Amino acid sequence: MNKLLKRNIDIKNVTKLVNGFPVTAILGPRQTGKTVLSKEISYQHYFDLENPRDLARLEQPQLTLEELKGLIVIDEIQRRPGLFPLIRYLVDNNPQQRYLLLGSASGGLMKQSSESLAGRIAYYHLGGFRVSDVGTSNIKRLWIRGGFPRAYLGKSEKDSFIWLENYISTFLERDIPQLGITIPANTLRRFWTMLSHYHGQILNYSELGRSFGISDVTVRKYIDILTATFMVRAVQPWHVNIGKRLVKRPKIYIRDSGIFHCLISVEDARQLFLHTKLGASWEGFALECVSRNTGKRDQEMYFWSTHTGAEVDLFWQHGGKNWGIEFKYSDAPKTTKSMQIAMRDLKLSHLWVVYPGKESYNLAKNITVRALGDIGDKWVYPT
Repeated sequence: MNKLLKRNIDIKNVTKLVNGFPVTAILGPRQTGKTVLSKEISYQHYFDLENPRDLARLEQPQLTLEELKGLIVIDEIQRRPGLFPLIRYLVDNNPQQRYLLLGSASGGLMKQSSESLAGRIAYYHLGGFRVSDVGTSNIKRLWIRGGFPRAYLGKSEKDSFIWLENYISTFLERDIPQLGITIPANTLRRFWTMLSHYHGQILNYSELGRSFGISDVTVRKYIDILTATFMVRAVQPWHVNIGKRLVKRPKIYIRDSGIFHCLISVEDARQLFLHTKLGASWEGFALECVSRNTGKRDQEMYFWSTHTGAEVDLFWQHGGKNWGIEFKYSDAPKTTKSMQIAMRDLKLSHLWVVYPGKESYNLAKNITVRALGDIGDKWVYPT
C-alpha cells in the first residue's frame, strides 16, 4: 500500500500555488505527509529545522539564503518564525527565488506569516489521506484508522491504534510545548478526551466548563489550541434573519476519525459498530472528506440548526447560490420535514444527503442521496 503515498491531487494543487506565488505554506498536523509531499515537487534547496545541521546552516540566515536560486523548502517553519521578514525581503529582491514553507500549527503561524508576507504567500492545508488516495474500496479502512499515513498503512487495526496512542502522547508532550503553550499534557489530554464525547454535537461552553471544573474562557482557550493545531474542527452556525430561533453555538468535531476513535478507546471496527458514537463518528468522517472536496476554507463552511429541530449539517455559498449537505448513517435515507424546511428557509439550490451506501439517487426535487464513494476529487454542482 505504500504506493498510496503518491497524493496526486495535493501535488497538483501545491504545484499550482508554487508556480503562482513567491511563497507557499503547507499547513497541517505533524505526520500527515507534508515532508513527503514537498519532496514530490521539484526543488533546489531543502532545510529541515528539526535537523541540527540545517539549524546551524541558518544561524546566519541571510548569508545562507540570499545567494540561493530556485525553490527553497523550509520544513517545520514554526520553529523559526523570525525568518518571515527576511523571506519577504529576499523574494522582493530576488525574483529567481521561491519558497515552500511547511508548518504544523495554523493560528499564530498564519498571523505572523500573513503580516510579513501579505500579498506574497498562499496557504494550503494538508490533511490525511483522501478517499481518492486510498480508493473507494478502502473507505471503511480510512474511516476506522483515520487519514494519518502511518495509521492507515499499519499492518493491523491494533498496530494502527498503538501508533495513534503514541502520536497523541507525542503531540501533547512535545509538540504543544514547542509552540510555547504551557498547559500540562495530562490536563489537555483529559480535556481532549472529554471533548471527544461532544463530537458531532453543538457545544455548550458552560456545560463543558462545569464538567471539567474550568471557566468558559479556559474552555475556549483549550479549544482554540486544538483547532489551531488541526486536531479539532469547530463548525460555526449560519445566521439569517428568518424569524426563527437559531442555534448560535458551534458544532465540534475531532478532525481525524482515527484520533477520535483512539480518544474514545475504540480499537477496531467491531468495537466501533457496537459503540453509541457510531453515527457521530461517520458524520465527522464524511464531513471531513466532503469539506476538502468543496474547495472552501474552514471559515466558509457552516451548519444551520433551529431550536425546533430543523438542521443542515453543512452549509456554504458558491457561485451566488446556497448549498447544503446532510450526513446520514443509514441504508436508505428518506426525505424528512427538516430537509423541506431547510430547502425553503435557506433557499437551497440543492441539498445532498451523503450516506455510506453504494448507490446515488434522486430523492426529491433538488434533493439527492449521494454515496460517499461517489464524491470524487472535486465537488460537482448541478447545472
